[in-house]
Amino acid sequence: MTDASTVAQASQDARNSFTMIDNRTGQSWELPIIDGVLGPSVVDIRRFYAETDMFTYDPGFTSTASCDSGITFIDGDAGILLHRGYRIEDLAEHSDFMEVCYLLLHGELPNAQEKAKFEHNITYHTMLHEQMVNFYRGFRRDAHPMAIMVGVVGALSAFYHDSTDINDPHQRMVAQHRLIAKMPTIAAMAYKYSVGQPFVYPRNNLSYAENFLHMIFSVPAEDYVVNPVLARAMDRIFILHADHEQNASTSTVRIAGSSGANPFACIAAGIASLWGPAHGGANEAVLRMLQEIGSVDRIPEFIERAKDKDDPFRLMGFGHRVYKNYDPRAKVMQKSCHEVLEELGIGEEPLLKLAMELERIALEDDYFVEKKLFPNVDFYSGIILKAMGFPTTMFTVLFALARTVGWVGQWTEMIEDPSQRISRPRQLYVGNEPRDYVPIQQR
Repeated sequence: MTDASTVAQASQDARNSFTMIDNRTGQSWELPIIDGVLGPSVVDIRRFYAETDMFTYDPGFTSTASCDSGITFIDGDAGILLHRGYRIEDLAEHSDFMEVCYLLLHGELPNAQEKAKFEHNITYHTMLHEQMVNFYRGFRRDAHPMAIMVGVVGALSAFYHDSTDINDPHQRMVAQHRLIAKMPTIAAMAYKYSVGQPFVYPRNNLSYAENFLHMIFSVPAEDYVVNPVLARAMDRIFILHADHEQNASTSTVRIAGSSGANPFACIAAGIASLWGPAHGGANEAVLRMLQEIGSVDRIPEFIERAKDKDDPFRLMGFGHRVYKNYDPRAKVMQKSCHEVLEELGIGEEPLLKLAMELERIALEDDYFVEKKLFPNVDFYSGIILKAMGFPTTMFTVLFALARTVGWVGQWTEMIEDPSQRISRPRQLYVGNEPRDYVPIQQR
């Protein structure tokens, strides 16, 4: 006779498993179901190949969870983005980037003492090894700043040997701090080199965002005072781009790290992935689109083109692959955008005026409302950065700067996960069947 506890356990196992049936043979397999704290459950297919002699097929891995993570949660349908359980809107409104960095790395918001110590550690790692200044001179002056970023960040491992042992927790922490601290310096130097201006060294008396703006826009010939409205907008941009779950660049960092590569090489790989126009280049594409439209009176024409399925034109900066509702980051960025334009008094500048009119029309147009093609974070960040004076080539660089903390947090989580193995995706082979080699004389 079966006791009640056995029946209950069997019932629970049935609820926590997924049955797969091979229609060719009628054979079936029970696959475990794992529940997360939030979001969809997952079917555990780790033993699927061993038990069935088959792989699953998922191009782009859009239906596959490659890891478990406690850092970021996204519900695209509801328009929710959480970092360690905190809503992105609350962090952007009440926090600053250094506090968000601490949260992503350590799992909790810091108290005043912890925050002060963390800020001190980051601030005093912002300088680059002086020999790296010579490294920049090896690039052409017209090199894209992202190309420079990939090279310089990868080269950090040649200069900081004391933080490349991934098995040493202290070295991992030092590498985290160095990457977060030095990325603004590396980015600012890439910009200065491209425009032929002298490098500006970091200042320890400035905040993270203030220091970056100072290194970008100041020159030795005169004093530069950082505008607090622009510094706050810059800080918000960093917060809103800090992490975004298992996107292409973050997955690249994790895949590179799974082989045991040093953290600097992994982050350089992430930067290379981010460079793609389908990922980090979206806000740059927004500006190119606005330039193509050209003037406010041509907006209706391009709106109609965007609605035409047969027309290749697309409104860049509207809608999102993940968010099927309003991008929660866009709400915060919209506020910053209008603050920056008002502060600088350039709302009538043709390109920015065009952007604001396009925003108004799209938010009121039934087609875009029904399709939920709302302005996203890339739309507003591109406008802000343009207003601040950043060239479009620097837009993706700023994205990389902000995303570095997410990358190192995800990398660390992966390294410390005992279940993590080297990434090795499978394939569906569709090439030639085995065939005999034919000597060259007989071909």
